[in-house]
Amino acid sequence: MNIDKIKTLGELKKSGYKSISVKDEIRKNLIESIRNKENTFKGIIGYEDSVIPDTERALLSRHNILFLGLRGQAKTRMARQMTELLDEYIPVIAGSEVNDDPLNPLSKYAKDLIAEHADETPVTWLHRSERYGEKLATPDVSVADLIGDIDPIKAANLRLSFADERVIHYGIIPRSNRSIFVINEIPDLQARIQVALFNILEEGDIQIRGFKLRMPLDILFVFTANPEDYTNRGSIVTPLKDRIQSQILTHYPKTIETSLEITEQEANILEEQKSLITISDLVKRLIEQVAFEARNNEYVDKKSGVSARLPIAAMENAYSSAERRSIRNNEQHTQIWISDLVGIIPSITGKIELVYEGEQEGPYQVAVNLLDKAIRSQFITYFPNPETLKKRRTTGKASQAEKENDNPYKAITKWFDAGNHIDLMVDAKDADKINALYKVDGLYGFVKKYFPHANEKENALLMEFVLHGLAAYSLISKKVIEGKIEFKDLIGSMMNLGQMNYNDDEDDLNDDNFR
Repeated sequence: MNIDKIKTLGELKKSGYKSISVKDEIRKNLIESIRNKENTFKGIIGYEDSVIPDTERALLSRHNILFLGLRGQAKTRMARQMTELLDEYIPVIAGSEVNDDPLNPLSKYAKDLIAEHADETPVTWLHRSERYGEKLATPDVSVADLIGDIDPIKAANLRLSFADERVIHYGIIPRSNRSIFVINEIPDLQARIQVALFNILEEGDIQIRGFKLRMPLDILFVFTANPEDYTNRGSIVTPLKDRIQSQILTHYPKTIETSLEITEQEANILEEQKSLITISDLVKRLIEQVAFEARNNEYVDKKSGVSARLPIAAMENAYSSAERRSIRNNEQHTQIWISDLVGIIPSITGKIELVYEGEQEGPYQVAVNLLDKAIRSQFITYFPNPETLKKRRTTGKASQAEKENDNPYKAITKWFDAGNHIDLMVDAKDADKINALYKVDGLYGFVKKYFPHANEKENALLMEFVLHGLAAYSLISKKVIEGKIEFKDLIGSMMNLGQMNYNDDEDDLNDDNFR
């Protein structure tokens, strides 16, 4: 259909155009999309076998939808992408506030215009990008904001009585007629405001003040809510929830791989940063693991959730941490070291809600502990599990010779046991870090045994990772002080702290004492 040639109601009728409701329109285009095996929700990762099929079923059923899930689960993004299922253009009566269908007008303005001009009534075309309305629910939202009210200024300017329908100022919902309308965080809407939505959802019409007004609006409603809101800040009133036909549960990424893909897509890394800084798969996985650890941590409020924005912000901070270091050292190229992850702590503390015990511990310390737990979890995917070796050693199930051979960390821990230590400055040059790491006896040989094809910088990163991993498993001690990470032997570190009553069995030592 050549929309440039259709400017009047008469021309629209001659073209054979037929009006359909917005839900039927989305259903028609979704059927075509599924038939062509197209990706309905582009850029939505991890929902292919759960949320997306549920959403498609709801749209095929022509349902209003409630997305229920914790923060950072792409609920609003899913709603915004539904505009891609709308027709590219639809005709509307020129000047209409409520997107009146020329073939089925609703407002008094449109009906009067058609009565006056008949087939010469002017028609304009509305692009699908303009057929989307969104409102964040807050306690101060009023019925007038959403539905409308009498406008005394309009009445005065037009010299009309307050009883005249033309003095109505329409709210955002009527203005979203023939569109998708989203209310985010619906439980935050006061109960009396939620009640005002009953008629719109069930009967499809609106009521404004004392007007005998019935405008059957054509809208696909999408609501989002956080389960936490049902108990803390507010709730969805039962009759309203009953009128929302499909409730779809969203979720966080189920695997590190999915989470990596989301962060890669969403992190805002500048090209100049990418050209200056190399990031290894190891560091990427450590950043993602922090979010997974936080979602299961006893100090973090599980009802509040841990947003997918945490690893995204952490990734951006990791790049900036390495960039700042390279600028200070006038280096042309660098990589993100494990020690650079000290710089992602602010990204963690702002993204987690703590329970009482977590508040006592303090957000900074909780964030540091989450980073250490992430290192501990990822360490065993690259190197032998120190926990298993410690158990074999303490149970006595292996001979002394087997114990010596089966402990690949022996040479490294022995070097520290001899009183040696290593200080890694967070802002040190790459060359200085590499030189410091090579001082640890057995460290290079250990890494080369498991990663024989790694280059010099990859080797150095893995060597640093081994030290952090051994500290996480309480085989050596680690302290972060004033821009410096200090690795020492565990027992010596305890004695320096004045803790003389230590247990001879280092397996019983609590690594929390040495952070």
